Amino acid sequence: MPYPTTGPATWFVTGASHGLGLELVQQLLRRGDNVAATTRSTERLIAALGSADTSRLLALRVNLADEKEVANAVAAAGDRFGGIDVVVNNAGYGLLGAVEEITDAEARELFDVQIFGAWNVLRAVLPGMRARRSGHVINISSILGLTTFPGWGAYCAAKYALEGLTGSLAAEVADFGVRVNLVEPGYLRTDFLRTHNLRLPARVADGYDAIREMTDAHLAMPGTQLGDPAKAAAAIITIARDGTAPLHQLLGSDSYTLASTAVEHLTGDIEAARQLATTTDIGQNA
Repeated sequence: MPYPTTGPATWFVTGASHGLGLELVQQLLRRGDNVAATTRSTERLIAALGSADTSRLLALRVNLADEKEVANAVAAAGDRFGGIDVVVNNAGYGLLGAVEEITDAEARELFDVQIFGAWNVLRAVLPGMRARRSGHVINISSILGLTTFPGWGAYCAAKYALEGLTGSLAAEVADFGVRVNLVEPGYLRTDFLRTHNLRLPARVADGYDAIREMTDAHLAMPGTQLGDPAKAAAAIITIARDGTAPLHQLLGSDSYTLASTAVEHLTGDIEAARQLATTTDIGQNA
C-alpha cells in the first residue's frame, strides 16, 4: 500500500510557507505525520506555523530550480524520516499578462518553479519509491490546467505542461506500486492573488485594456474566493489515504463547472474537426 496503514506517514511538500501548502503542513503535523517541507524561507515557515508542534517537521530551504539542492533535500528527508510516502508538488505562483508581454526571463522563471522544480523533485524521489514499490505523487495543478483564460497564458502553459507530465508519469510508475494524482483547484481563499504571489509583467503593451481590467479584478478578489483552503488540504490528505481518487481530481464547484464547460467545448471542436481530419490519411481523397 502506498500509504502506511500503521504509524505516521512521511510527506514531502513543496511551497510550504503560505497558502494551500502551509495549510496542508499544519494539518499533517496535527495528525502526527512526518513532514519535510520546502520553502524559500524556513524562518517564514516556522513563523507561520506559530505554536504548532514542529517535532515531526523538517523545514528545508530549497531553490526548486536547483537539481542538486532538491536532491539534497530529499536525501535529508530520507535520513530524518526514512522513505517518503507522499510527495506534494505544490510550489508555484501566478503570472498575469498578455502572451506578448511576458518576457523570456519571466516565462522561464515561472517554468523553473512549476515544471522543472517539480521534475527535479520527481527525479529525486522516484528511485526510492520504485525500489520500495510504494509511494504517492500528488501534483497540484489548477483548473487552468484544463481550460484557459485571457491574460493567464504563461500560467496555463505551465499547468498544461504539468498535466501532460503527470499523465505520462502515472502510466510509467503504475506497475511499481506508485500512485499519481493531479489536483485541480478552482479559486481558493488563500494569498495566491496577493501581489507577492501574483506577478505582473515588467512591460505592458497598448490595447490590452480587458486584461488590465481583469488584473485589477483579480487583485481585488482576495477574501471573496469560493474555495476553503482547509477543506482543500483535507481533501489532499484523503486522496493520499484512500487511494481511490481519479487521476484528475477537481476541487471546488467552480473548478467542476469550468472543467465541464471545457470538455463540452473540446468535444465540439473534435466533432467539427472530424471531416477535415479524416482526409489526411494516406489513400483518402481530399
